[in-house]
Amino acid sequence: MIDRIDTSARMSKIVKHNGVAHLCGQVGDGASVAEQTRECLSRVDALLIKAGSSREQMLQAVIWLADMADFAEMNEVWDAWVPAGHAPARACGEAKLARAELKVEIIVTAAY
Repeated sequence: MIDRIDTSARMSKIVKHNGVAHLCGQVGDGASVAEQTRECLSRVDALLIKAGSSREQMLQAVIWLADMADFAEMNEVWDAWVPAGHAPARACGEAKLARAELKVEIIVTAAY
């Protein structure tokens, strides 16, 4: 069974299947990549809870930065957010994001 949560014509915020929750990409507001990353991860937290999961159950994270020069600043926020011993498999790359003001987008999958 596939469970789609908060589904619109374009996308679902969460898709659950076979013990895995796939979250839609999250972005945040703010002037700096650190501010955007903090808000983005707050939104990930809310979706993980809604999916019946948690940070400790993350399996994978894909992070897109508008500029790889922001890698260290984003990682400071990320490293403080990830529970010790529960880091997911992760990839990070540079991409043109949906809006010019966006600096970071994070996509998470987690067990539930």
